[in-house]
Amino acid sequence: MVRSKEIIKKDVVDQLYWDSRVNAADVEVSVSDGKVTLSGTVPTLQARRAALLDAYSVSGVQTVENDISVRYGEPLPSSEEVEQRVRYVLAWNPDIDSTNIEVRADAGLVRLEGTVDAFWKKLFAADLAMSVGGVLDVVNKLAVVPTNDIIDESIADDIVGALGRNSLVSAEAVDVTVRNGFVSLEGTVPGRLARDAALEVAYYTPGVTGVEDRLIVAE
Repeated sequence: MVRSKEIIKKDVVDQLYWDSRVNAADVEVSVSDGKVTLSGTVPTLQARRAALLDAYSVSGVQTVENDISVRYGEPLPSSEEVEQRVRYVLAWNPDIDSTNIEVRADAGLVRLEGTVDAFWKKLFAADLAMSVGGVLDVVNKLAVVPTNDIIDESIADDIVGALGRNSLVSAEAVDVTVRNGFVSLEGTVPGRLARDAALEVAYYTPGVTGVEDRLIVAE
């Protein structure tokens, strides 16, 4: 059953008001053909991401365009302060070796450069930076350099095997290709949860250097 844009909009708005991480009064929602557009302002990147995930969680939503901007509620810390805060967060997290990560900040924009040894660590490093007060956006330029030389066929086999063990997604519905560690996922999945599950399988597989999401979410 196709849900009307009015119902979808109401559910997205209700979801935003439910989420204590988001001040929904400052977020505007529009819907057209299953596409939700979010606009307005929030005080942190975490709130911006939360709003995105809230919209995607609503039935009938196919895509979300997140035009929400981050407006820091207090005087913005200096670039030097932001850099120090991000370096501190990265250095003290046991899952990240920040030795080869360089942090640069300019007016709230943080740029991460250097290397990590797994793709999920690249994503996680950006998440950690986003949690720092005064960060308005993150440009993630970290390169993934696996410590072991894993061939593409082995990576693909590992991903297909993990998909087969996952209750949220059918391995037969997802086509996996790997070239030089870069993974591409194609196919049609029944919902957002299945899509996210398939992507997480690729993110956490050893040897993966990048992931392209070409999955289609069916109604």
